[in-house]
Amino acid sequence: MTEPIPEEDRLVEAARAVLAQAHAPYSGYAVGAALLDADGRIHVGCNVENASFGLTICAERTAVAHAVTLGARTFQGLVIAFAKEPVVPPCGACRQVLAEFAPDLPVAWVGSGGVVGRARLGELLPGAFDGGFLAVDRTRPSGDPGA
Repeated sequence: MTEPIPEEDRLVEAARAVLAQAHAPYSGYAVGAALLDADGRIHVGCNVENASFGLTICAERTAVAHAVTLGARTFQGLVIAFAKEPVVPPCGACRQVLAEFAPDLPVAWVGSGGVVGRARLGELLPGAFDGGFLAVDRTRPSGDPGA
């Protein structure tokens, strides 16, 4: 995928703006994410590190949690911004969480010089684990009034 994602300029600006909020005292690797929902709202997130490294939360998952908290379940695009090198696509855990809501989500990752890469989530995570493997009917989710 080489074409810009929907609202890419707005998403880049929002992802870069939230970089300042990252809590990255151990790695010094600040990351910001901006997720565009179906209503055109932008949900931002930053990475939140923890001394117990496995409990660190990536910016992408923070943005998803923010969006879901506000009732969003359908997404159009994601931009991830990095304050320093390396500039990389989402990690495997973030890909799986994003796939729960938007298996073909357009994603871009940007550094200080601009967009470094773009792809659809399905290209980054082919064969994602989904509710179909659990024999779950996702048309009538139990206990999820926002779906």
